[in-house]
Order: sequence, then structure tokens, then C-alpha cells
Amino acid sequence: MIEYVDTLLPYITTILLISSIYAIFSLGLNLEWGFTGIINFGHVAFLAIGAYTTVMFNMSGFPLFLSVIAGIVLSGFFGLLLGIPTLRLREDYLAIVTIGFSEVLRFILLNEQWLTRGPFGIHGFERPLQDVIPYQHYNTFLLILYLVILAIIYLSLERLVRSPWGRVLKSIREDEAVPSALGKNVFWYRLQSLMIGSAIAGLAGAMLAFYISYIDPNTFKPIETFHAWIIIILGGTASNKGTIVGALVFCTFLSVTQFTNRFLPFTAHQMGAFRMIVIGLLLMLLMMYKPEGIFGKKEELALSD
Repeated sequence: MIEYVDTLLPYITTILLISSIYAIFSLGLNLEWGFTGIINFGHVAFLAIGAYTTVMFNMSGFPLFLSVIAGIVLSGFFGLLLGIPTLRLREDYLAIVTIGFSEVLRFILLNEQWLTRGPFGIHGFERPLQDVIPYQHYNTFLLILYLVILAIIYLSLERLVRSPWGRVLKSIREDEAVPSALGKNVFWYRLQSLMIGSAIAGLAGAMLAFYISYIDPNTFKPIETFHAWIIIILGGTASNKGTIVGALVFCTFLSVTQFTNRFLPFTAHQMGAFRMIVIGLLLMLLMMYKPEGIFGKKEELALSD
């Protein structure tokens, strides 16, 4: 029994760690999409910027805390640079531009080996309190740290979206003409949302780097953005609580279904595709019978009819 518990606890810790990273990553996208109506299919780019900036600053001799701050700030800055020329585009064009931006960034990371070591990736960087916490307890320490960070991000976002600023975002999502007629600078509010969401994704990137102790460009493929979209849809659009629960459900499903290949005649590659098919079918059922998601509200769904 004790051996079973000793085996199960690290497994649960791993699921919770991955869930907390995905939850923070998805909370940034939920601010952009759920509350503001910005269709961002390149959200993973800011995850990569946060991870690479943190790691490269740290390996250049900067303290770890300042490296993380640099990753967050630079992610928000690139959100600003992306938003200035694109946020006036229609939704479909905006989606194309954002996914294009993420792929351009990934190929830069892949090919500029003098800066990022390209496909070889980066490892050997410092992690929080790695010399203080025993190795066998380090993931537990990371989990506690990440849950604290998740709680801070969640409470901060809840306060933001319930403020007058957040109500303006919701009005922009519903109909830009109304806040614009009331004298609100719609473009500036959308830009602020994109910058904050990008900065949150940058923080998630730093957390991911600390957890896996290694980053390379293939860690940041477009599928990661769509995982965040799945999490938001599953938990409920414009629901921060739903996003956190959606991340936990999604990551638990991906983890648990790894063991089903013992009972199904699939190769590892086929099993990955099968899991995505099952997720797609479950989302279709969710859209049919509970389109607002687990914690979403039907009135939060509409962007335009």
C-alpha cells in the first residue's frame, strides 16, 4: 500500500504541475478572447518568448527573479508590437496574422543557433532554490510555488475583469460601437488586453522552462495554442474559474489516456491521434448540450450574431 502511494503521489504532482502551467497560459488567452473578443491563434509565441528570455537572461548572469521579470515584460512588449498593426484587422485576418507570427518566431528560434542553440535547445540553467530544496522533493516545492502563482494571477484577473476596466472589455467584446460612442478608446483597451494576456503567457513560459529543465523550439508548436483554446471552451468562455478547472480536466485526460494503449491495438503515434479525436468528439458533445462550458454563462458566448 505504501509503495502504491509513493508511486501515485509523484504522478498526481506531475499532473497538477502541468495543469497549473496550462491554467496560467490559458488565463492569458481567456482575458484576450473571453473578455475582449480578440482571436489570438498565436498565443504560444508569448509562451516561447517568456521561456527563452528567462533562460537566456539567467545564463548571461542575471539573477533568476530579474530574468523572470524580463521574460514577462518582453512578452508584454511583443504583444504591444503585434497588436499595434493587427488589432484593427477583422477577426479572420487577425487569426491568420497571429498564428503566422508564432510560426515565424518558432523558425527564428530554430534557425538562429548562435543565439538559441536552435534544435539542440537550452539546458543547464538555474531553477528556483535548486541548491536548497532536495532533488526528491523539488517537484513538490515547484507545485506549491506554482499554485501560489496561479492563485495570485487568478485573483488579480478576477479583480481586473470586475472593475470598470473589465466592464469596458466586455462591452467591446459584445459591440465595439457602443463603448466607442461613449468615448472609450477601443483600440487602446484591446491593446492593453493583448499586452496583459501576452505577459501572463510569458510567465507561464518561464514556469514551463523551470519544470522541464530544457527548452527547444519544438516545445512551442501551434498545437499548444489550441490546447489553451480547448481548455477555455471546456471550462467556459469568460470564466477564470472555468479555465482553471478546464486545464485540470484536460491535462488529467491526456495523462490518464496514456495508459489505454495497453488495451488498444495502437502505436504511440496512432494513440496520440486517437486521443485528439476523442477530445474533439467530447467537445462536439459539449457544444451540443452545454455550449457555455462547465462554468460558463450563455450570455458570455456571443461575440457577434
